[in-house]
Amino acid sequence: METNNKVTNTEKQSPVRAQSNLSLLLGAAFLMATSAIGPGFLTQTTVFTQKLAASFGFVILMSIILDIGAQMNVWRIIAVSEKRGQDIANMVFPGLGYLVAFLIVLGGLAFNIGNIGGAGLGMNVIFGVTPVTGAIISAAVAITIFLIKEAGKAMDRVTQIAGFVMIGLTVYIAISSAPPVGEAIMKSFVPDQIDMFAIITLVGGTVGGYITFAGGHRLLDAGIRGVKALPQVTQSSVSGILITSIMRVVLFLAALGVVSQGLTIDPTNPPASVFKLAAGNVGYKVFGVVMWAAAITSVIGAAYTSVSFIKTFSTSIARHEKAVIIGFILVSTLVFSLVGQPVKILVLVGSLNGLILPITLATILVAAYRKNIVGDYKHPLWMTIFGGLVVVMMAYMSGYTLINTLPKMFQ
Repeated sequence: METNNKVTNTEKQSPVRAQSNLSLLLGAAFLMATSAIGPGFLTQTTVFTQKLAASFGFVILMSIILDIGAQMNVWRIIAVSEKRGQDIANMVFPGLGYLVAFLIVLGGLAFNIGNIGGAGLGMNVIFGVTPVTGAIISAAVAITIFLIKEAGKAMDRVTQIAGFVMIGLTVYIAISSAPPVGEAIMKSFVPDQIDMFAIITLVGGTVGGYITFAGGHRLLDAGIRGVKALPQVTQSSVSGILITSIMRVVLFLAALGVVSQGLTIDPTNPPASVFKLAAGNVGYKVFGVVMWAAAITSVIGAAYTSVSFIKTFSTSIARHEKAVIIGFILVSTLVFSLVGQPVKILVLVGSLNGLILPITLATILVAAYRKNIVGDYKHPLWMTIFGGLVVVMMAYMSGYTLINTLPKMFQ
C-alpha cells in the first residue's frame, strides 16, 4: 500500500497537497462506512424497522451518538500514538495485542465468507448467474483492486463510488415507498418503545470488530498522524459514522414506507423484499446492485483491516501485505464456494466479535493516559466518559448474547 509523507503542518500545505489529504480523509471515512454497510447491515436495518416501525428512528439516533463516541476515541489515539490497534494493546498489557489481532482476523474471515456470499447473491439478482459464480467473479474484482500498483488509492476510490451508488439508489427506493417522514422524525425523539438490544446491535454492527479500526489504520498507512493531524482525523472519523448513518436512515425510511402500507416483508430475504415491494422488478434489480456494492466493499474493508492487524508482527507479512490480503479473500471465497455460509461458525464468531469492541475501546481509553504511548497529549474527559459508557453497554450485551447463544448452538 502506498505511504505518503507525514502530515506536520496543515496550514502550510499547497492546494494540491490539501486536495490529496481531503481525498485520503474521505477514503478512510468511506472505507470505514462501507465496511459497516454489508449484507448484515441491510438485513438488520430492515428487520428492526419491521419490528419497531417509526420508533426505530430513536434506535438509529442513539446508536449514532454512541458510534461517534467510540470511533473518535479509537481514531484519535491511533493518530496520536502513531501505532496500530494491536501494538497499542500490547503496550497496555503485553500479549493483549496478539489476542485482539487473533479475534479480529478470525471474525474478519468468518464475516468475509458472508460478505462474499452477499456479493454472489447481488450478482445472482443482477445477471442471473449462480451465487457461487457471482462470488468468484466478485472475489476476482476485489483481488484486482489489490493488484493495482497504488492499491490504497484504488481502494479509496472504489469505496467512495460504491458508497454514493448505494445511497443514491436507496434514496430512489425510499421515495418510491412514500414513508411517513413526519412520524419518523417525531418518533426518533419520542419513541413508542425503546429497544436496548437493537441499539447495542447497531453499535456493534457499525463500530464493532475490525470496522472501527479500518479508517484509523488507513490514515496511518497514508501518513496522516500525530497531534497536529487531529482536526483532520476527527473530521474523517465523524464523517465515516455520518455516511453509515445516512445509508441507515435512508434504508429505514424505505422499509418504513413498506411497513406503513401494511405490506408483508418476506422473512427469508427482508431487504430484497422491501426493494421489490417499493418499486417492483426494477426495485429488485436495484437491490441486487446495492447488495453487491455493500458486499464487495465489505470484502475489501475486512481483508485490508484484518491483515493490518497482523502485519506488524511479522516483517514477512509486512513485505507481502498485498499477497496476504489476496490470500485472505481467496480463502473466504473457497470456503463459501465449497461449504456455503457455515451458520454456526458465523453465529459463534459473531458473538465473539461483539466482545472485541469493549476490549479494544477499553484498551484505547487506558492508552489515552499512558505517556509512553501518547506522550504529553491530554485526552478530553468527555471522550473518556463517552467511551466508558460504550464499553459498559457493549460488554454487558455481548456477554449476555454469548452466554445465551453458546448453549443453543451445541444442544
